[in-house]
Amino acid sequence: MKFKINRDHFSNGLAQVLNVVGSKATMPILSNVLIEAEKDYICLTTTNLDLGIRCKIKAEVKEPGAVTLPVKRLATIVRELPNVDVTFDATPNHQVKLSSGGSTFKIVGIGKEEFPPLPEFGDEKNFTLEQAELTSMLKSVAYAQSSDETRYILNGVYFNFKDGKLNLVATDGRRLALISKDLEVPPENAGSIILPAKTVSELTRMLDKGEKLKIAFNDRRASFQINTDKDSSGLVDSIYLYSKVVEGNYPNYQQVIPKETHQRIKLERELFLECVHRAALVTSEKSNSVKIKLTSNLLEVTAQSPDFGEAHESMAIAYSGPDLQVAFNPAFVIDPLKALTKDEIFFELKDEVSPGVFKTLENFICVIMPVRL
Repeated sequence: MKFKINRDHFSNGLAQVLNVVGSKATMPILSNVLIEAEKDYICLTTTNLDLGIRCKIKAEVKEPGAVTLPVKRLATIVRELPNVDVTFDATPNHQVKLSSGGSTFKIVGIGKEEFPPLPEFGDEKNFTLEQAELTSMLKSVAYAQSSDETRYILNGVYFNFKDGKLNLVATDGRRLALISKDLEVPPENAGSIILPAKTVSELTRMLDKGEKLKIAFNDRRASFQINTDKDSSGLVDSIYLYSKVVEGNYPNYQQVIPKETHQRIKLERELFLECVHRAALVTSEKSNSVKIKLTSNLLEVTAQSPDFGEAHESMAIAYSGPDLQVAFNPAFVIDPLKALTKDEIFFELKDEVSPGVFKTLENFICVIMPVRL
């Protein structure tokens, strides 16, 4: 096989598929990228068997063919090449010669036949979504995923397509984030999947390439076809992302959401975020909590640790309810505030032992468990 390609386009394509490959691949072929040259583009594919990505980059193909090369090393070499014009030449025994300006590299590859192919999809349930909207939904909940390996069912984001809505949920057992949007869901397309954390982060990273994406899924796997704008990055067509899903039943998250909270206060998100962030600067691993105290028209945030000291922040709010004090892990307060973009949010509280609830006017809820005082 033989082709000529723009160095920056090649480098960008490799960057799209690089992250899937772990540092400890179980088989040598899984450290490689499959490069297939045909017509007027090359196709780059990587997989770790749980997750796979494929993208196409425009190139001047002289002889079609396929080879696999170590992707991390190749990406570094391509990025450093001196000239924007790159020639790629592979022999039938998988030796590759890469030339650019005064640089020539010879790289040993492995044949395509050893590379595990990405599954193609048939009659799965499928939906078309806006990329920007899905990005903002994922960011609104992804921080609440669990990283505890023993609770693998929570190591991801739950997608539920049902009753004219798409719900995205994530929880680690001590906090839960939920966001929903109205969506036409034909009865035969209703269903749910748990998308693994690694897939969620790859998806979020890729979702600014165009306007739409298509999601298809069944009980065992999901695929995303991410449309790309024809821009200067050399991408041709859509990026294809394939993922296994977390198998099992997601817990009933509805029962975690409090049916009643007694006090509801409207907050300026940025201001509240800054107060909690500053107060948290004095916390330590042993005393990792911030206290939120409500009195007439005033919200106070305090924190202290015996080995460092204490912090006190206050902000004026519209509040006429009873005095109330409750403590939370600062990260649980900061994460949703950072992920949201709306200026105003609502914070609902009941008493010092009940969960706190963040809400926006747009179908977002985050429930956080308190720390015992």
